[in-house]
Amino acid sequence: MNDALEMLRAVNETVSVPLELPEHDDLVDVEELILIGIPADFREYLLQASDVIYGYYEPVTAADPNSHTYLPEVASYAWSIGVPRELIPLCESRGDYYCVNEVGEVVLWRDGQVTEGEWPTIWHWIKGVWLADVVW
Repeated sequence: MNDALEMLRAVNETVSVPLELPEHDDLVDVEELILIGIPADFREYLLQASDVIYGYYEPVTAADPNSHTYLPEVASYAWSIGVPRELIPLCESRGDYYCVNEVGEVVLWRDGQVTEGEWPTIWHWIKGVWLADVVW
């Protein structure tokens, strides 16, 4: 986790209106809205790094209900188009959804199918997908 978090902080882009990190109470509100508990690694990502802006991917956020990346809104739409209700969307990408399952693995929902747990944690997804093009 620490190396992925350090990598995210290193590539974070400076923008005129930065994203905010949520507080624990914000995550409680999100869980109440989506009616699913957020797995531990996903929770840590949201609390420590969901303000990072980098590249093409726009993972969900939990601090600003007006954001287009606000987790309850992204989840509502994803579930309405067929993403299984037990999956929590992490990031939309060209109509596909990277999602976190109940044990914290990241899976890909594409064309109505769910992949097996390709990334054992969100931190593996961050390094293998979101930051895949970063040279260290």
